[in-house]
Amino acid sequence: MKTILVAEIVLFFIACFSISAVANDQPNIVFMLADDMGWNEPAFHGGQEELTPHMTRLAQGGVRLNQFYVHAVCAPTRAAFLTGRYAFRTWSDWRSEDYGKPTYLKKLGLTLAVNEAGEETRRLQGLDTEERTVAEALRDAGYFTSVIGKWHLGEWLPEHLPMGQGFDHQYGHYGWGIDYNNYTIPHNAPARYAVYDWHRNQQPLFEQGYSTDLIANEAVRIISNFAPEKGKAKKPFFIYVPFNAIHGPLEEIPRYRDRYEKRQAALKCLDDAVGRIVGAVHQYGLTENTLIVFANDNGGLKPEQNAPYRGTKNTNYEGGVRVPCVFSWPAKLNPGSQSEELMHITDLFPTFARLGNASLEQPRKLDGFDMTDVIFDGKRSPREEIVFEVSGSVRFPCIRQGDFKLVGGELYNLASDPYEKQNVAEQHADVFKALSELVDAYAKQRPPLTNTDRLMTPALPWVYGQQENKNAPNWVKEIVQKVRDKQPKQWAPGTTPWPQAPKDGVIIYSGDGR
Repeated sequence: MKTILVAEIVLFFIACFSISAVANDQPNIVFMLADDMGWNEPAFHGGQEELTPHMTRLAQGGVRLNQFYVHAVCAPTRAAFLTGRYAFRTWSDWRSEDYGKPTYLKKLGLTLAVNEAGEETRRLQGLDTEERTVAEALRDAGYFTSVIGKWHLGEWLPEHLPMGQGFDHQYGHYGWGIDYNNYTIPHNAPARYAVYDWHRNQQPLFEQGYSTDLIANEAVRIISNFAPEKGKAKKPFFIYVPFNAIHGPLEEIPRYRDRYEKRQAALKCLDDAVGRIVGAVHQYGLTENTLIVFANDNGGLKPEQNAPYRGTKNTNYEGGVRVPCVFSWPAKLNPGSQSEELMHITDLFPTFARLGNASLEQPRKLDGFDMTDVIFDGKRSPREEIVFEVSGSVRFPCIRQGDFKLVGGELYNLASDPYEKQNVAEQHADVFKALSELVDAYAKQRPPLTNTDRLMTPALPWVYGQQENKNAPNWVKEIVQKVRDKQPKQWAPGTTPWPQAPKDGVIIYSGDGR
């Protein structure tokens, strides 16, 4: 009896030490999120070694998560990360720009809006300010919070912008994708002309340089402020770095074009940026107490970028939603290790919150699970299912439970068929029925769509940000006008500068996917 009691006490203290070893020191957290990178493009998943040496080094020094999932496109993944909740719960499975695209609006039973000025314009949607974000949770726990890069959760109203969602510092762009060199977004659907979209602390910012490099510059600058010799080491930081790379438009790439085509050169520039940010953590003496996470927001545009998995961005096949992910913390994680446990982007909220001693008490229920024990102690994942999509989206409903995954009217057994080649809906009719009913039940949890009468005025601003546009400086107008002067003035009937809504679950991308 005494032996059993001693053993239980030892196990208790081991468990407590395991938790305190990663949770009590409030580590700095740097989360880098690539954009539109395919599963096999980093070298640690079979890509060209010379294109991503820094990503390789990061993976070799940490834990690779081989079953890390996201949503099928940019904005839903970002919203799911920030809220710890599936995108359908916040209507973030519809991107803000979709509310200015007729083929998307039609699927919602809506038409293109006309503002008070008589202009066809977009309906204003963004991440609900009532949602509690991971930035708010960590800031309340004493963290300095920063977002550096692509926001994509609302580009106009102050409450939709980063500093209204828990971030002390903002740098980068609000919309879906900018020209990397002049920082304009090519169109503001339904308007077909450029808008300026580069900001620091929600003020328009004039700079010169390639946006991937500038994002790295800003991250390094912020990290340097917390070097121990500057006396700020006692305040932990959370830096979220959502790159726009390697999302289109891919215009001029500043280096490597003598050796590589555009996408490869852009990928190598992204890798440079990852290396500089990781290097800054080391350079400023912060390695011992800094967790670095690197992941991607969705699959690549083309099937070959996601091989051996099936599918692309904007589909819920594995190639669209299973992405590279690495956790690195040399003081706490075994280098070169891998995990096959099931995880989703929503899990980062409660995991970061636990590491940062932040409260998880909130009115709106999280879908994410705390994965601290999984990542740091090698325990089994508490997650048994992932809801990728429900009805009411432009993509097919999709749910994974255990080894089975429902994609629209298809069913796959990922244990025996990870590349989704054989639809087993008929062979497993009971599973197909159960998952279909389950995803329908989740769909009933979608809240009503509200505020569809909020309209963007003017329909074609000079710069994103309602307050920023009211006082747009002349230099912004000059830059934007030069870009607009070169844009097409006429479009063939039925064509637009943006891809149309998916048809039969498929979206057709051309060029770099803009």
